[in-house]
Amino acid sequence: MATWSFDPGHSNADFSVRHMMITNVRGGFKEVSGTIEYDPANPGASSVNATINAGSIWTGVADRDGHLRSGDFLDVENYPTITFVSTNVNVTGENKAEITGDLTVHGVTKSVVLNTELLGVTKNPFTGTETAGFTGTAKINREDFGLTWNQALEAGGVLVGKDINITLDVEAVPVTETANA
Repeated sequence: MATWSFDPGHSNADFSVRHMMITNVRGGFKEVSGTIEYDPANPGASSVNATINAGSIWTGVADRDGHLRSGDFLDVENYPTITFVSTNVNVTGENKAEITGDLTVHGVTKSVVLNTELLGVTKNPFTGTETAGFTGTAKINREDFGLTWNQALEAGGVLVGKDINITLDVEAVPVTETANA
């Protein structure tokens, strides 16, 4: 079993949510870190531990980003991180797995399933380091995590949808052990 660390410059957590019942708004988090315990001979024994800086949310609109950081949504002052800690890995096909884990958002923890795929392992031509690529998707109901702010629309419906589609893209590198002198 090898430990792999997220490469922060090549790992991201993105989301989309319905806006005004007619379109999707997309965004992401600029600060994602974590580790993966992975054994290609026994992928079912793998595990994932990820942390997202909630304040690093970015949608491209400064006012919206500020609102998402506020107490109406993520309340980053009181809940500065979003975490995912795997509890089970169910291999579903070649290089594919359902990873069940505890997702904590806004101080609320719920079990979530990430549909994941190992995209490949290759040698980085710049560093010479072995690099693995993973992707994962999930859908959550934001209200399950206490994110209930909304506004009714004159024509019916609400401003912000309940379902959040999540995509994680991770490049990871092996963690090298340092010997004690």
